[in-house]
Amino acid sequence: MSNFEKKFGKYAVSNLSLKLVILYVIGYVLYYVKPDIFSLLVLDVTALMNGQIWRLFSWLLVPPESGSNFLFVAIMLYFYYSIGTSLERVWGDYKYNVYIFLGIILTILSAFFWVGYLRLSGCTGLELATLSKYGAGYFSTYYINMSIFLAFALTFPEAQVYLFFVLPIKVKYLGWIDAGFLVMSMITGNSAERFVIAAALLNVVLLFMRSRSWMSYSPGQVRRRQKFRRSVEEGKRSSRSAATIHKCAICGRTEKDGDNLEFRYCSKCEGGLEYCQDHLFSHVHVKKGETPHMMKMDRQ
Repeated sequence: MSNFEKKFGKYAVSNLSLKLVILYVIGYVLYYVKPDIFSLLVLDVTALMNGQIWRLFSWLLVPPESGSNFLFVAIMLYFYYSIGTSLERVWGDYKYNVYIFLGIILTILSAFFWVGYLRLSGCTGLELATLSKYGAGYFSTYYINMSIFLAFALTFPEAQVYLFFVLPIKVKYLGWIDAGFLVMSMITGNSAERFVIAAALLNVVLLFMRSRSWMSYSPGQVRRRQKFRRSVEEGKRSSRSAATIHKCAICGRTEKDGDNLEFRYCSKCEGGLEYCQDHLFSHVHVKKGETPHMMKMDRQ
């Protein structure tokens, strides 16, 4: 994978999550303005093989939840955008691109395999066209987004979200629920649903079977990297607050405030006070019990 990234990484689509969300927004607008057009967009393999080539790409406009209200749609799109961008930052654009486009390709292949399965089952031409048109609705972006969430749960298992905006719950538990739902749907669903769910789960399996070489960081490495960053930041803060060698008694500057700063001790001040070059000749000599100050301040 690293060799492929060296050759093709420059062609990776940046901000892919945002572009997917924009496609969903266009799909929602089409759904509310002209819902009948959706029948021409879905991944209907028989229609595709009859010359409707645009269906190979137009099904990406079909949003995951086309019948939901506006508020739910806005929340869902923001959620998918946030988890997608998080994965992009950790994996990098190229590897996130491969994951998304692999999911798209597997979904298309699953639709063709399903139609082949129907043919082998002895369906007539009319039955095949009817079943393919009916089952095309299952081959949508819904299960691709489910696979994105599973990848997010495996990468950030300790991340926390607020269920119903109130109940805090770790993503790993939602991931188990998501996986259980997919398995149950495979058992109880129809043949089209089984094929498309298998494609989504296969995408996740292929990713994490090769997680060490495929991802920038495995889930455990992400946690270790975050811990390392915190320790580095704490070390920087402690080094900034550490004692310095030189410090001006007037302005408080130290040798860390500038490479060209010079400091001298004043032999006429009691207490061994030190001054920078700007205040060495402009301060009032300090006697016991007095506070260092400048001559101008003393005149005032």
